[in-house]
Amino acid sequence: MTWVSVAGVEFPDRVDRGLRERWVAEGRCPGRGLYELFAERVAADGERVAVVDGGGELSYAELGRLVRGLAAGLASRGVGPGSVVGVKVPADRWAPAVDLAVAALGAVVLPCTPGHGRRDLLAVWGVARVDAVVTVPEWKGLVDGLRPELPDLREVVVLDGAPWPERAEWVPAAVDAEAPARILVSSGSEAVPKLIAYSHNALAGGRGRYVERVLETADGGPARVLLLVSPATAYGSLAVVALVRCGATVVLPPTGERFDPVGALAAVGRWRPTHLAAVPTMLRRMAERPPSPGEDLSSLQAVVSSSAVLSPAVLAAALRRFGCPVVNVYGASDGLNCHVRWTDPDGDVLRVGRPDPRVAEFRVCGPDGRPVPAGVPGELQALGPMSPLCHVGEPELDARLRVDGGWVRSGDRGVLEADGSLRVLARTRQLVNRGGVSISTAEVERLLEGHPEVAEAVCVPVPDPDLGERMCVCAVPHGGGLTLAGLTFFLAESCGLERYKLPERLVLLERMPLGGSGKPDRRVVAELAAAAARSNEAVGAGEAVGAAG
Repeated sequence: MTWVSVAGVEFPDRVDRGLRERWVAEGRCPGRGLYELFAERVAADGERVAVVDGGGELSYAELGRLVRGLAAGLASRGVGPGSVVGVKVPADRWAPAVDLAVAALGAVVLPCTPGHGRRDLLAVWGVARVDAVVTVPEWKGLVDGLRPELPDLREVVVLDGAPWPERAEWVPAAVDAEAPARILVSSGSEAVPKLIAYSHNALAGGRGRYVERVLETADGGPARVLLLVSPATAYGSLAVVALVRCGATVVLPPTGERFDPVGALAAVGRWRPTHLAAVPTMLRRMAERPPSPGEDLSSLQAVVSSSAVLSPAVLAAALRRFGCPVVNVYGASDGLNCHVRWTDPDGDVLRVGRPDPRVAEFRVCGPDGRPVPAGVPGELQALGPMSPLCHVGEPELDARLRVDGGWVRSGDRGVLEADGSLRVLARTRQLVNRGGVSISTAEVERLLEGHPEVAEAVCVPVPDPDLGERMCVCAVPHGGGLTLAGLTFFLAESCGLERYKLPERLVLLERMPLGGSGKPDRRVVAELAAAAARSNEAVGAGEAVGAAG
């Protein structure tokens, strides 16, 4: 089955149709569209608080009216079945409202974060060939400037903050639950972000099951989740899923250009969430802050960490600082997901839990592509109700990464133990290939957390004409005495790191660049490292280069 946008972009489903039908028959997917499910939630829980942001609280009934008015207005501007709608709005109530309004029209939403600038927007919206964009006045000039290079863009809709009136004549579109509803934008280290299309069923079904389990509460009631990442990110998509699937309250605190750990801690006391959803970088920065007078974190039942590797140091610090379990989510926007709940600071963070077949099953395959027995390491592959449709506009990626009726090749190396639990041994995108030898950047980063002069560090490969790649440490230092020689001595003598794994470049940053999800932007960091390696200053393995973050 292939869904085709009004601009002619094909969205083929790379999963066997029979599997999709079986998941609906077994109740793993609802077989209905996101807006239909949301409307049922509004009818059942209209007075419950749905969204909290800088403008106050919004009940499910009020959010429903906002969504219906917005959908009617968008329909009058030509948005309908087959449209692909680019979205660039703040991380407030408008983010889930636009998502749900677009879903009600049978269209596909493609959100971008506030941090996405001209280059990213052209790359993302150009590949998807968006025919409409929804934005706010502060970004209208940016969007208008892109129009000459986006020939399929017919309509730019600007939200001025006021609700749009409902229209009696508007009715929601009839939606195929297997049609695309949202495009997730990867935030990894790829040169160009990947676009992954998810259907209504995959979002409300498999992804909904993951969110439901992660946001479990002690009394079984609906969660109240403080979301510190943008709802436009893949991780942040849990906002809409939590509303539709869980009837949760989603708290979207006002955010600036930089993450504020003090403000985030204060938000916990102010809004009393049961769950805090963040990335490890945020958790570490919050954990480093001493308690403020009157601080109250007692409402928290769990802290959720996702979107990046959770290190032992951050796990221990988060358990100590927040006083509640840490849920570590292993996953990727490609359709991988598994999680584990930690209460022990000495837990093995390579263990990421037992896969849930109602979310995604995992298998481990050898070099020949065939599954290997339990206990044998290999490439992790996943398939299940949350499996996405396809990579948008990149059939060559699907040809390489989707096999055997829809299994997603992660490229990550892991092992399924005899008890069914999953261990992730190495993330492919966190490797340096030095003369044919693969070195894990994650391993070195974990060790550098113990260096007294390192505030933050990210390791990336830099091109090398001899060996192909060398490892570069991009670090925010404590003080001014950090040197490459000092780093390598610490890693070799204090940590016992093998000589061939030692970094060979050091770039000092004033601050660590963060992506829209709040985690270090490895793409930007890699660009800084590559630029430093090309400069006349980066002439030897023993020298450090300064760079602005």
